[in-house]
Amino acid sequence: MYEVTVEAGFSSGHYLRNYKGKCENPHGHNYKIRVTLAGTELDPAGLLLDFKLLKQVLRPVIERIDHRMLNDLEPFIELNPSAENIAKYFYDQTNEQLAAMTEGRVRVKDATIWETDTTTATYYE
Repeated sequence: MYEVTVEAGFSSGHYLRNYKGKCENPHGHNYKIRVTLAGTELDPAGLLLDFKLLKQVLRPVIERIDHRMLNDLEPFIELNPSAENIAKYFYDQTNEQLAAMTEGRVRVKDATIWETDTTTATYYE
């Protein structure tokens, strides 16, 4: 099994519904996202996926939420924009693009989001 990983950053605001405490109020974070891909087969160049292509896959996902209030965007209009749900959002969005791009040869292994320097949430299947 081969793995490749990239990290990127973005800033967004959010607030948590059904939560008692400071995080029920609107606030922001400088997030970091790490997406790790996995696969058993390399391409003809000996790569699982070019890092440049993985960054291109992440770019539209980040651009959609960067400097935005997450609670105002799908799927977070109804889904609480917790770190756990944001990690799953990146997992799903990236996996969808990769499936089309690599015809299923490469999949997302996991997505980890940093809400602060010391707090993370990871989603994987």
